[in-house]
Amino acid sequence: MNLRDLQYLIALAETHHFGKASQRCFVSQPTLSGQIKKLEQELGITIFERNNRSVEITTAGEGILSHARIILEQADAIRQLALSYKDPTAGALRIGAIPTISPYLMPLILKPLQAKYAQMKLIISEEQTDTLLQRLKNHEIDAAILATQHPELDFSVIPLYKEPFWLAYPPNHAFYNQEEITQQDLDNTQLLLLSEGHCLAQQAMQACHLSERPEQGGMANLRASSLETLLQLVAVGYGTTLIPALSLTGSWISGRGVVTRELSLPNTWRQVSLYYRPSYPRIAALEALQQIIKANLPNTVEKL
Repeated sequence: MNLRDLQYLIALAETHHFGKASQRCFVSQPTLSGQIKKLEQELGITIFERNNRSVEITTAGEGILSHARIILEQADAIRQLALSYKDPTAGALRIGAIPTISPYLMPLILKPLQAKYAQMKLIISEEQTDTLLQRLKNHEIDAAILATQHPELDFSVIPLYKEPFWLAYPPNHAFYNQEEITQQDLDNTQLLLLSEGHCLAQQAMQACHLSERPEQGGMANLRASSLETLLQLVAVGYGTTLIPALSLTGSWISGRGVVTRELSLPNTWRQVSLYYRPSYPRIAALEALQQIIKANLPNTVEKL
């Protein structure tokens, strides 16, 4: 057994296909298939069930897979440890972020990060919270930037910032001439929500004291997959929405015929944090990242 065999095992487990796994590992299909078979013979168990249509990992294989991921991560930690004597932040850093954070935070930090930590290679993936947590658990990413609290999960957390919600509405809305927007106003507005799976939708519902999504009325069937789509709907008069303060940065929100204003109400904010595995060896790289993030945040959010 060697590290390369474990890489083949992980690739096959994730792709369920010998051809795709061999392409990922840059080897021929017979080479990968032969090494998997040798590994099974060495261990004396069947790791994969094969037929003409699919390749599925066995229960025994699942247990081996979890250890394989840890072993490869620790092997990489040895390489990074060697590099750390020259630069503790050098090397790839795989960061996941949810879609309501990544497009607005990453443009603020990429250039400052490159300027200060030239040897760090930031690899960014953008996915929803549940997917990122699973990928973090599977050692597929090193850390995740999330906007929900998960105290029950076995991850370490670095708080980054508190982000207030802003209300977005069309210029002809009744809110335009109100000096103050009350909780009652917010509860009674036609609120547009992101589709299921986006944590921002649940946070908006909590801010408006909604226990469940509206099942009737003009807004019931409107589900958007991005903040940009929500704002387009708001601009043409379909309702209002809540947007996180960081999304106000840059010019993308201007010129859409949308009015935005901060909500000065209790609990109309969210906390953004960096989640990572307690066993992750490159804490210096994560600390460097959080320092860059906090140093480049706009004054619309509160650093933690």
